[in-house]
Amino acid sequence: MTMVVMSPPLSTLQLTARFSPFLALTSNQKLVFSNGCLQLSHKTWRHSMFVNAKPVVKDRVLSFNGKGALTGIPDNVVVTPWSNSSIFLGATSLGSDSRHVFKLGHIKDARLLSLFRFKVWWMIPRVGNSASDIPIETQMLLVEAREEHDESTSYIVFLPVLDGVFRSSLQGNLANELQVCVESGDPDVVATESLKAVFVNYGDHPFDLMKESMKILEKHTGTFAMPGMLDWFGWCTWDAFYHDVSPQGIKAGLKSLSEGGTPPRFLIIDDGWQDTTNEFQKEGEPYVEGSQFGARLMSIEENNKFRWTSEPVSNTPSRLKELVSDLKKTFGLKYVYVWHALMGYWGGLHPDAPGTKKYNPTLKFPVQSPGNLSHMRDGSMDAMEEYGVGVIDPAKISEFYDDLHTYLVSQDVDGVKVDVQNILETVAYGSGGRISLTRRFQQSLEKSIAKNFQDNSIICCMGQSTDSIYQYDNMSSNFLGSVMPNIPLKDSKQSAITRVSDDYYPNNPTTQTLHIAAVAYNSILFGEVVIPDWDMFYSRHNAAEFHSVARAVGGCGVYVSDKPGQHDFKILQRLVLPNGSVLRAKYPGRPSRDCLFCDPVMDGRSLLKIWNLNKFTGVLGVFNCQGAGSWPCKDSTIQREASPEISGMVSPLDIEYLEEVAGKSWTGDCAVFSFNSGSLSRLPKQEQFEVTLKTLHCNVFTVSPIKVYNYRIQFAPIGLLDMYNSGGAIEAIEVSSSLAITIKGRGAGRFGAYSHLKPRFCSVNSKEEGFLYTPDDCLLTINIPSGTSSWELTVSY
Repeated sequence: MTMVVMSPPLSTLQLTARFSPFLALTSNQKLVFSNGCLQLSHKTWRHSMFVNAKPVVKDRVLSFNGKGALTGIPDNVVVTPWSNSSIFLGATSLGSDSRHVFKLGHIKDARLLSLFRFKVWWMIPRVGNSASDIPIETQMLLVEAREEHDESTSYIVFLPVLDGVFRSSLQGNLANELQVCVESGDPDVVATESLKAVFVNYGDHPFDLMKESMKILEKHTGTFAMPGMLDWFGWCTWDAFYHDVSPQGIKAGLKSLSEGGTPPRFLIIDDGWQDTTNEFQKEGEPYVEGSQFGARLMSIEENNKFRWTSEPVSNTPSRLKELVSDLKKTFGLKYVYVWHALMGYWGGLHPDAPGTKKYNPTLKFPVQSPGNLSHMRDGSMDAMEEYGVGVIDPAKISEFYDDLHTYLVSQDVDGVKVDVQNILETVAYGSGGRISLTRRFQQSLEKSIAKNFQDNSIICCMGQSTDSIYQYDNMSSNFLGSVMPNIPLKDSKQSAITRVSDDYYPNNPTTQTLHIAAVAYNSILFGEVVIPDWDMFYSRHNAAEFHSVARAVGGCGVYVSDKPGQHDFKILQRLVLPNGSVLRAKYPGRPSRDCLFCDPVMDGRSLLKIWNLNKFTGVLGVFNCQGAGSWPCKDSTIQREASPEISGMVSPLDIEYLEEVAGKSWTGDCAVFSFNSGSLSRLPKQEQFEVTLKTLHCNVFTVSPIKVYNYRIQFAPIGLLDMYNSGGAIEAIEVSSSLAITIKGRGAGRFGAYSHLKPRFCSVNSKEEGFLYTPDDCLLTINIPSGTSSWELTVSY
């Protein structure tokens, strides 16, 4: 029998272990195992009504529905029942400390997926078969629960959460023991126990399981407003210019993209516009690698490149506002964002500058946790550890953000990209710990965003830690009342968009496939909390189509960072409509169910499949990520030998929730359109077909449920055939009693649909148009004239 505890302590009635061969616990029960005896609290205990479905503890084994999750649970482990299928795990210690590592039990011979921080800013996935495969700093653990001779598959998710002012992460050891690391980030903030460090939940559908788990942990889902820039094509200045961004360069980039027929409608002016100083890089001296991360902010205003200082300079604006207003007028921009770090700049604020002194910055030197130091060093963090960070006084942080954002609004700026967010965990010593400091900064940031910007206009970056993940949520008052009693809740969630991968590195060929795979897997967790951002990319690059298709199925914003004149408009025009809008899918793009426990980067055999939905179709991207790079932080970076081509099976059922778009009249069959071949096939939903791809090659399939209309017409819209996400163009479908189907949508080009009958005629916006029909595959093609932004297409039989 294992120990089960709930805090605070209550008077107990002692029972011997012979009382029951096992225990199934309800949320009202609290049990303590001590000195060989089981103690039951004074609250009423009754026999479980969910012995076969609820969490059960028996002989030191935690199981769900008869399927083991943990074995050999130590005596100091705490189990708190929560919902019908979930519990919290925690543990107690004899000593008080700011950091504890507790053993929770063993995991062996089970397929598992870990999402872990491989450096202080970012997460990547890792698959394995036992607890020894679980890396330090794991922030989500998904375990496949399958018993021998049982064909059904279930899933158990372990989510390390925030317990008071302590933050948790998971890790495994060589003895196949799952451990939880609980830390405050401040040597002065100590505890002897963490009773609710890990949330554990069970279900038979992995994506439903994640959704329901987050619903339990948060009060509201989807409470943030959707930033308008998500549905428009964008351009970011970073990889185009890096720190050498200038008004002239920005105009050149916008001009060349617009002239090619893919006009950006939102712009990110990245790092390089601010008023900073770098005392570690002297003018005229050799470049000091990493010194840029020691630079500090001098004021909240723009630097000299973006304003006149004395004598006017040709083509240089007098203020930032003049530039932004001119860009919007000249190029039709709807949104202009600018970059800034959470602490103002990489090295924080200059302590003595007239423009920043009022915020009481203090020079602090970052201290990383042992978990971070066990993985990959990061050059920017190394530099900040050497040069220090001018940390804004927490009592002044609201004033700083409000001053900065008020000024930006006065300059006609619409939003911000806020970077370097995880810096807080490294400078939290002496400030009450990482959770308290993070919450204070994020509340101040979001309050300022809500006050100053009209459209929830913030992109968060370099913040992939549970410190931030669970700060985004409005957790239930019941949960927070017992877990975070001293931390006030924020009123609403403003941070809708968050980067969920390391940077896009155009000059590193070994990171292209890793980037796509990391975003897809990280979105399993982040996609339930925020809208994952996939970062920028180059449209003219050997991996450009790979990245483009990923964005098309990612349900994310789409923006490039091309140098002026360096564009591939053939690729861009498959993503961007002539008016600058994009065909964004409904959900975060995530791996298909059969990819969850595979390594699509290094196992030498697996393709990566990423699924999504539109209003009336499903979409599936298939990628060969093998043979082009290796995951960091592995004992061996040698890949299993991958052949030049990899084959895998694809099915309409790879797309989750397809029934959402299928409706009642679904025949059970699907029309499947292959973008690469332009071919259309009819398949039963459970049918599989083989796909073969070379390394760094991909394909995208539009899957449209075939429905029966007016009892005789079998029809399935595909969408714009020359767009990667064809079905994203379809806005509505209406059926009349006169044997006519009307499809409303947007964008010009070839519209395609499956129709088992040849139509009599077709019209676009009430004007009859010619069509092509091939009876062999039942593909109906109608041309939507160039210049048409929205349309009603009627197919008459």
